Amino acid sequence: MAQLPPLNALRAFDAAGRHLNFRAAADELGVTQGAVAQHVRQLEAQLGLPLFERLPKGVSFTPAGRGYHARIAAAFQELRAATEALRPTPGKVLISVTPSFAAKWLIPNLPDFAASHPDIDLQILATENVSRFHGDGIDLAVRQGEPPFGAALEAMRLFRQDIIAIAAPSLIAGSPLPLDPTVLADLPKLHDTHDLWPDYLQALGIEDQSGRGLRLSQTTLSIDAARAGQGIALVSRFLVAGELAAGQLVQIRPEVLSGKQNFYLLAARSKRRDPATQAVLDWFSSKAET
Repeated sequence: MAQLPPLNALRAFDAAGRHLNFRAAADELGVTQGAVAQHVRQLEAQLGLPLFERLPKGVSFTPAGRGYHARIAAAFQELRAATEALRPTPGKVLISVTPSFAAKWLIPNLPDFAASHPDIDLQILATENVSRFHGDGIDLAVRQGEPPFGAALEAMRLFRQDIIAIAAPSLIAGSPLPLDPTVLADLPKLHDTHDLWPDYLQALGIEDQSGRGLRLSQTTLSIDAARAGQGIALVSRFLVAGELAAGQLVQIRPEVLSGKQNFYLLAARSKRRDPATQAVLDWFSSKAET
């Protein structure tokens, strides 16, 4: 690997390039104008080409200096952003959740949280990837799984994965509830990555007669497709509680398929947890199934 220039020289060049003036750069860095000029000369000597043209009242970029400064300035900005993301901010809590949990439960419940904790800046990272508490700077996470999750984590169960079959009222119009299994067998099925239909149909003692069906990458897409009348979906009951209450979806059979992985709130085990994170944890606890 080629030897990198000294960091102080790069900082002086970055500041001088933003101000196009060594004195202004020196004021920003808290050093003398001579120190900035010396750092820039050393950088130019190491690179073997001039970066600035010296003018009576400042400096201007050479073509090479302009291109080099753009990349150095971007690198410093990335370093500042990375550092800021890791630095604790009073009142800020970053929670990592799956996209389906974010769309179908957390966001609909945010008005209640905001009313209870207007001083907390709750930031949501919606991702299917497993987030790292230290590496990604998150404070809390909601994930499906089974304990134990490791000695470094505290886990609180939020919701059981009680799987129910749901559909739009328009899809089953004219058919009494609970839906007869033979009718269910003929209706189109919505599939997501959990692939729960084989177990559900086996529990009813029927085979699917509807064909291939629509396959989607996320549970939230299956719920939206079900609301649009495109088929029957199998989803965790708590994710569609609002749509069921509003009549936008209906549970078509009483059977409940118990999933193997429940939803848990995870937090790093710590003797001293900041008040904002503890308040968010307590709010989730108040919403958890008993």
